[in-house]
Amino acid sequence: MTPPPARRRRTGANGAAPAHNLPRRGAVRRAQAITTYGVGSLIAVDHESFIVSGLDEAEQIWSRDESPQIYERRLARLLDVDYFRLPPASDDTSKDGLRVRRFPLMHSCPDCNDLQRHRDFNPPAGKSVCGTCEADLVPSRFVVACKDGHLGEFPYWQWVHRSKERGASTAGQCGGKLKLRTSGHTASLRSILVSCTCGHAPEVSMEGSFRRNALKDLGLKCRGPRPWLGASATAKDCGLPLRTLQRGSSAVWQPVLKSALSIPPWSDGRADPLAEHWDTLRQYDEPAHVEIYLRGAFKGKCPISLEEVMTLLAAEREEDPDSETAPTFDHRYRALRNKEYERLRSGNDESEHARDEQFVCETPLGDQSVLDPLGVTGPMLVKKLREVRALKAFTRLTDAESTTDSKEMPLSEHPLRWLPAMEVRGEGVFLRLDEDRLDAWEKALAVGARVERMRTAHQRVLEQRADDPSLVVPSPATPRMVLLHTLAHVLINEWSLEAGYPAAALRERLYAADDMAGVLVYTATSDSAGSLGGLVAQGEPELLDRTVRSALRRAEWCSSDPLCIETEASGAGGINLAACHACVMLPETSCEHNNILLDRALLIGTPDDPDLGFFANALEP
Repeated sequence: MTPPPARRRRTGANGAAPAHNLPRRGAVRRAQAITTYGVGSLIAVDHESFIVSGLDEAEQIWSRDESPQIYERRLARLLDVDYFRLPPASDDTSKDGLRVRRFPLMHSCPDCNDLQRHRDFNPPAGKSVCGTCEADLVPSRFVVACKDGHLGEFPYWQWVHRSKERGASTAGQCGGKLKLRTSGHTASLRSILVSCTCGHAPEVSMEGSFRRNALKDLGLKCRGPRPWLGASATAKDCGLPLRTLQRGSSAVWQPVLKSALSIPPWSDGRADPLAEHWDTLRQYDEPAHVEIYLRGAFKGKCPISLEEVMTLLAAEREEDPDSETAPTFDHRYRALRNKEYERLRSGNDESEHARDEQFVCETPLGDQSVLDPLGVTGPMLVKKLREVRALKAFTRLTDAESTTDSKEMPLSEHPLRWLPAMEVRGEGVFLRLDEDRLDAWEKALAVGARVERMRTAHQRVLEQRADDPSLVVPSPATPRMVLLHTLAHVLINEWSLEAGYPAAALRERLYAADDMAGVLVYTATSDSAGSLGGLVAQGEPELLDRTVRSALRRAEWCSSDPLCIETEASGAGGINLAACHACVMLPETSCEHNNILLDRALLIGTPDDPDLGFFANALEP
């Protein structure tokens, strides 16, 4: 999606031009600076293309007025930072914004067909037009990237001068100029033709440039370019194979996002007054020793009570492993989810806390026994919640979740003590499945065999994406996970129809493990759809019973049936079974797993085996 062009140039508070004197090229929503147009991503504005600059420059530009600090202690500890910052505001009153650099630099002119660097066209200041033809320049459609996250220009010189007689090494030494034109015969790469005026190389098409070994055959390897860091970035020869990509391909930039719900005792969203003292405080077990240290550190005026300090210390120790080794990222992330699950189960009554409490979770007043026939238990009304989503890093060509050694590219050349993040406030409904009934259902041979097909297909895809198969993480597909995942999707679809919420305004959060079997559906937007109380009202037992039954009956039939329900595999790589866009798939922003590992047959069964579904018997008339 292309951001809208700016309506006018931004001005300062008194109508004067901002101090940096840089033109405004476009506008994006704040959340998009985390999820879509984060550091290192390519952004198209009208007919121009840019790359979002790294945070080394932003450290000096992002003002506290337009990029305020936000705090979420558990997530900050997980990501080893002190705090987070919101991206700069992008309205007409803001003075600053996200910095971008022109990329790719190779452009072509549709009139004279020249293909060269942008500056070589001698465009007028502030414009992207050919200095001779005055036609709008077209950024290169093609870029190259490696799995370590480097991004570079497509090697047009080497591609044209790749004949066996001359060799690719002589490219750029012929003295000619590159030309690019389209034959117009087809819309394929075969119609994109590149030539050189030197006359020693024939005109060639771009066909074949996307082959996995196309650039390797030319003897080209990655040289480590990092254009989002600017000319000051030190490029190191990477040596990995290069892949050709379309400039707008999703494989060019994949964010590594981590999120956490603010739960007690870290649910007030305030700055941590003890941030500089935790390393020392962790050495003390006795309250008396902690009190002595606090008196000396704060001269008797500690900003929080001793009881609260001990509670916070206990919460941090629970997230650390029992062994003497340092806690790993994966352990802390699992511990983060476990703590959320425990707090969602136990609740947090609003009457027991001050108004600044940002997590309120209460038991509904209705009779919960009406949910027993469905195997649903423990519904909770999450009347207030706060979620912080942080951009940790980004990847190219690979999914950061697919390997234990993911090639994550940091957001800056030098370590930073903060990360860009967004916070959303909303509400939600939490429910669990009956453990005894779930255990019996999971042991059914038909259930295990069906999920094993999905797990095998997913594992195969993960291995294909990884450089080293030994580093591939195991697929999370289990009967419990697929069941909860699909249940969350049908509930979101149901509430989008019955409660007036757009599906994109709702989000799932799964708690699927040996000791967890719950799902949280919550609003996750920063607009008025976030906290109007409508979603919480859906969690009352009688209404929830009707909602679940209606959602399951709706899942019994898909407009693509019988093809959908009887398919042996669906989705990319066959990772889904009975799931398509006509039944259970959601907008990508609503799903934690990118619409994979879904199967509505585990909810309601199949025509040949109705008992396969967890809820099959509950829906019998």
